[in-house]
Amino acid sequence: MTLSYRDFVPTQRFQPRALAIAPDAGHVAYSSNQSGQFNLWVQPVTGGPARQLTRYVGCAVRNVAWSPDGRWLVYTADRDGDEQAQLYRVEAEGGEPEPIAQKEACQHALARFPFDTAGRRLVYSVNDRDPATPDIVVRDLVVGSEQRFVPPAGVVIEPIQISPDGRWLLGWGLISAVDTQAFLIDLAAPDAQPRQVGPTSGYFEPVVWAPDSTGFYVRTDTWDGEWIGAGFFDLGESTVLPLARVEGDLEHLAVADDLTIWSVNEGHSALYAQRNGTDIELPPPPDAVITDMRVSDGAELLVMQLDAAERPMEIAVLDLRRGDLRYLTDSRPEGLRMVQPVSPRTVTFPSQGGRTVAALQYEPHEQEQCPVLIWVHGGPHEQVRPDYGRFGMFQYLAAKGVLVICPNFAGSTGYGIAFQKLIYRNWGGPDLEDLQATLDYLRSLPGIDKARIATAGGSYGGFATLSCLARIDYPWAAGVSLCGPSDLVTLAAKCPPIWRSFVDTILGNPDRDADLLRSRSPITYADRIKAPLFVIQGATDPRVPQEESDQIVGKLRANGNEVRYDIYPDEGHGFTSRTNEIKAYSDIAEFLLAHLEPAAPK
Repeated sequence: MTLSYRDFVPTQRFQPRALAIAPDAGHVAYSSNQSGQFNLWVQPVTGGPARQLTRYVGCAVRNVAWSPDGRWLVYTADRDGDEQAQLYRVEAEGGEPEPIAQKEACQHALARFPFDTAGRRLVYSVNDRDPATPDIVVRDLVVGSEQRFVPPAGVVIEPIQISPDGRWLLGWGLISAVDTQAFLIDLAAPDAQPRQVGPTSGYFEPVVWAPDSTGFYVRTDTWDGEWIGAGFFDLGESTVLPLARVEGDLEHLAVADDLTIWSVNEGHSALYAQRNGTDIELPPPPDAVITDMRVSDGAELLVMQLDAAERPMEIAVLDLRRGDLRYLTDSRPEGLRMVQPVSPRTVTFPSQGGRTVAALQYEPHEQEQCPVLIWVHGGPHEQVRPDYGRFGMFQYLAAKGVLVICPNFAGSTGYGIAFQKLIYRNWGGPDLEDLQATLDYLRSLPGIDKARIATAGGSYGGFATLSCLARIDYPWAAGVSLCGPSDLVTLAAKCPPIWRSFVDTILGNPDRDADLLRSRSPITYADRIKAPLFVIQGATDPRVPQEESDQIVGKLRANGNEVRYDIYPDEGHGFTSRTNEIKAYSDIAEFLLAHLEPAAPK
């Protein structure tokens, strides 16, 4: 049987966090790349064919929300992955999209719940006044007027929702990934400014208002400082009441009528719920990761994006009254029917500093002197979980006899706040130690071909891949960097202005921390890279500019290294074009297989 990566490509992929339910709970809206680009689709919750509402070729739909009267869908879309999203609306029954806010060279972002209950006011943020500081805008859709609110210095505020009684606008202030606050704006006050409420340190994320406007639900580490649980902020008492304390991070929380429902990261996603404060049983979802979820008005349906190791991301509906779950979409490719897919298992091994590293391991069914790929996740504040790894490539490589291991190194989420903060201004430190520990663990396993170990990753994972090749003394078989930074000084200096404060906290300041950043940059040690390298870069990438790839490729080629360099002129940080994405991951898989094949006998 001849297999290719394309046999494992999902028939469609979905934009994460782009999910909405119609007010009458009759339809679901989502962004899918079924047409070749991420466009807006609507599908009945009972199943049946989906309708395509937008027909973009160069643009990608990023976020979506349904108006309270059910007539309109509002959404954001950017072009060629440049992240300069503009704001539109389109009738749910179909028609030509209409621009709501059009200001070039700036970013629009919808509030998490952008409409007030009447559907007259729309809330979004835009950085047209100051590229580094998005303002919050409340737009009257009837007369076209705007209220604009400027956040305090040093804080980026993401608008969340107007309270059901119409008085308060709730916002989430981001200082770093683990230091966030809640803000309120009194919409009834003529000169209102964002006012911080609740804890002033730690993780405190407002999620949604209570239906009676007495307060709002939060995700927070307030009680133990390590795990993110659920709470309720009482507006009158200015106190935080615990709702759920969990061993593991609470991922999503949704509220409708008397129902509160949340998911917890237990490796896979587990669901919990209460009605009127009393725990209720829910049917367990499949062993999958919930990437987004929405509960319908009336609290009868829960719509989710489910992503599993053996089945690509799908849209699924859980009937909360009957307790049954059904998939609305079927994105399974032919390859999953041609071979038995692999279920990854969790392995652990020691690292420096007393740390234990957990990793997911995709093991081929036939294990005899098999080659290995170490896949390094992005972020670095992400976590490898049992989902459809890099959109089918892990299953394809396993079918070809390659063991794929995905470590959750220092800086990863899901293992407590202290573990996550180890990476702060410390890239290429404990994280690289944990990747060295991954290599040491692999070398201890029987059945591993130690001469055929490669590493690959995207974004931060591309940086870590380059760091492995340059700073870990090992005869690597190959490496792949997808949009990976090579010089932390230039990366920090040229970050998007809107990220300036965040980058200073997480990565470091290009002036103050230049010596440390330079000492941790792969380009500083480029002369040590000997392995064949494949570099992929989007020309419009605003997060990791093309210069980051240009400079490492140029230096390695000057040294006579084997380097393949593919630039996608119509892509940014990752892929919005289905054609480009399939080509890139197909090329990555074949490049790795070519360098992981055993050497011909002499």
